[in-house]
Amino acid sequence: MMPILKIVDAQYLHDYVLRLSFNDGAIKSVDFWPLAQKGICTKLQDKTYFRNFTLDPFSVDWSNEIGFAPEYLYEIGKA
Repeated sequence: MMPILKIVDAQYLHDYVLRLSFNDGAIKSVDFWPLAQKGICTKLQDKTYFRNFTLDPFSVDWSNEIGFAPEYLYEIGKA
């Protein structure tokens, strides 16, 4: 059985891109700009808000308002 996928580190790179480190050892860059086009996620277009992310026990989080499943970020991330 595969362990639950978690993001263990996140670093801001540039624009709307974060480098995410996963508990399986993978490191992927994720561009959040396409995700910031709809609904509550439009808050991510504010760069100050975007850069003020934290890590919850599994993924990246913005003010307990916006979060994405680590599996989804893993899938869309680029190695």
